Amino acid sequence: MRIADRINQVTRRVPAWPIYIVGTLLPVWLFWQATTGGLGVDPIEAIEETLGLWGLKLIVVGLCITPLRRFAGVNLIRFRRAIGLLTFFYIALHFLTWLLLDLGLRWEQALGDIIKRPYITMGMVGLLAMIPLALTSNNYAVRKLGAARWRKLHKLVYLAAVAGAVHFLWLVKAWPLEPFLYLGAILGLLAVRMIPKRPRLAA
Repeated sequence: MRIADRINQVTRRVPAWPIYIVGTLLPVWLFWQATTGGLGVDPIEAIEETLGLWGLKLIVVGLCITPLRRFAGVNLIRFRRAIGLLTFFYIALHFLTWLLLDLGLRWEQALGDIIKRPYITMGMVGLLAMIPLALTSNNYAVRKLGAARWRKLHKLVYLAAVAGAVHFLWLVKAWPLEPFLYLGAILGLLAVRMIPKRPRLAA
């Protein structure tokens, strides 16, 4: 039996719902650490950075699912919805931490920063692209839109992924390697989707 088949056998027995439970532990832990002084002198910045970075990591994980199935035969599609919703959860909390805790809900300053600061602009583009994805990540939306239109709509994840990676890249000031790795991984995962499928040989 192939390794991919063994992995698929195991994952078929694993439900998707524990992803939601495990996913809530990170923000709970972060806010607990903030209240107990475990995040250093600037806990708000630590919360923002951690939530944003984990949101970007989950975007990469979600983008890996289709290439894994196509090129390696590993089918993790049943976990993609949970991963996508958890990604939106983290990115939304990342934004709300900035808006509520960092800016104190000063809408005028927030709008000014979104317009004037390119990295914040790109972050907002990514967040706005994810909103319709989160709202339609349910069976009712698939039935209502139809599978073809639903798939087209969910290609917005590509925009969200690139915008998130550019946001991270422009955010850092010393140009370290890490944001380039995320951007490269995302562009690479999008590029492999352009590889034409091999025609099936007749038996």
